[in-house]
Amino acid sequence: MKNHFVLFDLDGTITDSSEGIINSILYALKKMGKEESDFSRLRSYVGPSLKTTFQNHYFPLEEDSNKAIAYYREYYAKKGIYENRLYSGIYDVLKEIKGNGGIIALATAKPTYFAKIILKHFEIMGCFDVVVGSHLRGTRTQKDEIIFEVLDQLGFPDSREVFMVGDREYDIIGGKHHRLKTIGVNYGYGTEGELFKVRPDYIVKSPFEILDCIKLFTNQ
Repeated sequence: MKNHFVLFDLDGTITDSSEGIINSILYALKKMGKEESDFSRLRSYVGPSLKTTFQNHYFPLEEDSNKAIAYYREYYAKKGIYENRLYSGIYDVLKEIKGNGGIIALATAKPTYFAKIILKHFEIMGCFDVVVGSHLRGTRTQKDEIIFEVLDQLGFPDSREVFMVGDREYDIIGGKHHRLKTIGVNYGYGTEGELFKVRPDYIVKSPFEILDCIKLFTNQ
């Protein structure tokens, strides 16, 4: 069996975190004197960095977007982080990859600090060899930067042996930037059209189909 490394996004790929993220955004907007009632719009903010969301859609001034991020984390750290659930089957997928000798990493735009709390909360921290997210101070927020750090910690394996799995275009674009094999999951927050546009190597409808894609490669 070939060596293989699997990088997973977190929100919309491993966990359904939309409730906590949306509630945290609404809390921050209310604190900043704004409202948002378009649920589909709010849902589209699950995945991108907080800075991207607040600065591009609500607060173009950096000072204001930073205040919004602080309010977001005020709610998220106490409550929003736990308004979250594992996708059905994802734990079994992680265990099977590990059982077959795979190396698993987390590559998320969420701050590493919060990502580790979530993995420990769901008792899946032991499945991950590397965990990389953004910095709390607001740096390393772009997916290609995050993936680079993961690859660095893994010793820069052959890109042909590495998969990037995620639900948003940022995950696929970041993976392609580093010439990784890419798997788009359409059970998360990205639309099917969004994934088709960036043309991942595979598109799957369930966590278990991720295994099928990996097996196609490892059994060659």
